[in-house]
Amino acid sequence: MLGADTQFKGSLTFDGELHINGRFEGELSSPGTVHVGPQGDVKAEITVGSAIIEGKVNGNIAAEDRVELRSTARLVGDITTGKLVVEEGVAFVGRCEVSPDRAAVSSAKEPHEAEEAEEPEEDEESKPAKAEIELGFGV
Repeated sequence: MLGADTQFKGSLTFDGELHINGRFEGELSSPGTVHVGPQGDVKAEITVGSAIIEGKVNGNIAAEDRVELRSTARLVGDITTGKLVVEEGVAFVGRCEVSPDRAAVSSAKEPHEAEEAEEPEEDEESKPAKAEIELGFGV
């Protein structure tokens, strides 16, 4: 746990769960969960299993399982995750990519990928549309 009176700058890896209520700047990496508390102020690239955000984060979050933005969260950065929970009151400026199959896709190794049959080319009008969502909530 990084308490409210703690400041850390650098790269941090951990297992399990890390609570941040102080200031952190740098990189966070873990298969576990990072929890940025209401007093937390983080400027970092975050790569974790799960993230719970209640304080301020300036940086991108890549979470294998899920990202929870609680009502007091202030996030400026992009999110890539398998599941996303956003409570009312959150301030979020960035892009978001949510893919429920993220865990299965990123951990699967497909050695037979080259053996798969190629799909016929489609013209531009018959291709499925791709959507990109940008959210900006009162920051």
